[in-house]
Amino acid sequence: MKSMRAYLIATVTAFTACTALAQIPQPPEIAARQYLLIDLASNQVLAERDADSQADPASLTKLMTAYLVFNAVRDKKLTLEQTLPVSKLAWSERKNGGSLMFIDTLMTPTVAELLRGLIVQSGNDAAVALAEGVGGSVENFVAAMNRQAQAWGLKNTAFKNVAGLTEAGHYSSARDVALVAARIINEHPDFYPLYSMRQYTYNNIKQDNRNMLLGRDPTIDGMKTGYTETAGYCLVATAQRDTPAGKRRLLSVVLGTASRDARASESQKLLNWGWSAWDAVRLFETGKPLVVVPVWKGDKAEARLGAQGGLVVTVPKGEGDKLKTALERTDPLLAPLTEGQTVGTIKVTTAGGSTVTTRPLVVLEPVGLAGIFGRGWDAIRLWIK
Repeated sequence: MKSMRAYLIATVTAFTACTALAQIPQPPEIAARQYLLIDLASNQVLAERDADSQADPASLTKLMTAYLVFNAVRDKKLTLEQTLPVSKLAWSERKNGGSLMFIDTLMTPTVAELLRGLIVQSGNDAAVALAEGVGGSVENFVAAMNRQAQAWGLKNTAFKNVAGLTEAGHYSSARDVALVAARIINEHPDFYPLYSMRQYTYNNIKQDNRNMLLGRDPTIDGMKTGYTETAGYCLVATAQRDTPAGKRRLLSVVLGTASRDARASESQKLLNWGWSAWDAVRLFETGKPLVVVPVWKGDKAEARLGAQGGLVVTVPKGEGDKLKTALERTDPLLAPLTEGQTVGTIKVTTAGGSTVTTRPLVVLEPVGLAGIFGRGWDAIRLWIK
């Protein structure tokens, strides 16, 4: 998990499309203002339209709200069993006409209950109660949301509230929303199953998850719906399947569709195309070296170099056996070398030489400095060389 998190920090911030493949499949027509489809196994964008355009994210905002709450639980700033008060501000969300968990000021729901109300029922009141519980106030929590967005380099995102109400200066983009969703999937796997819950009952009020795809496709296990009059109908959907390359997950974002049915059908169309038109190919396993090379002045004679987290690429169907891999690296390699240190580049191309992807070539195991005599001897050998 640690290597995956480091890999995401290095690469996910700028989801990059694979380029110049022999025959790039053309996506189907998608009836949405903006959309994006990503293969999370390779972190490659397979299709997009206006993915960086600023848009009203509606309740997709609650992905960031949930992420910060997950962090707070992980960091032991609060517990799932802990009860939180329901403020008048949280209760007053029912006046705004949005989705609700239906909590009131006489209740003391637990953090676990509020998270289900936030994720399954998309409760605006649950969002406010959790924000106050974590940040002390909604204003403090919104500031933390914006700091996190800035830390990730989300240039098309700014938050004004925790629930996704339409408000001047509150916006995101399909690509930025996808990055937040990917962070939840990869950094909080223990919480991710909440997004597959089909329904949740609180205070004897049962509500269905608005993600209609959960009941249509058994491989779809999340993730979040959104709607406002300005935003239209929005959906982040994720699906995972077992493939010869290992578990493969696709993530789609559609913004600004015309109806609940449309956001589901257009998302399904995009995901089905991703499965049928593209293959994921695992080139290198996690932790296995691509090459073992000499090291100078080190406490080891050789260094193991490879791709951090392994290497999976996504290519048009049938193109996987035509790939070529080339390594470019620094030479000579001088100790000390730290784990994860970049010492070159891995370049994957088609048979015709078109670039599929480039990734850092990194040190898989650290190499410390040799003793004074070892360093001196290698210095002489390097001088002669």
